[in-house]
Amino acid sequence: MTREEVFEGLKEVLSVIRPHTDLSQTNFQTELVRELGIDSLSMLVLALAVEEKFQMHFPDGAAAPFTVGDVCDAVLAARGK
Repeated sequence: MTREEVFEGLKEVLSVIRPHTDLSQTNFQTELVRELGIDSLSMLVLALAVEEKFQMHFPDGAAAPFTVGDVCDAVLAARGK
């Protein structure tokens, strides 16, 4: 799985979690909190949804991702790619 494939899947997840957020300009540098309005509860929902979608688990104690690219990279790392 490529970083771009993870990115597209992540945008699908974000469209469900943040249905009223315009994701058309979202890129790897998009900040989750400042630009997408992800709060602590949404971050938990996002993590669970990403784990389910990509059939992986974020490591316990991992730092919270700052950008969309951070999430993509964490997915790829957890999947061993």
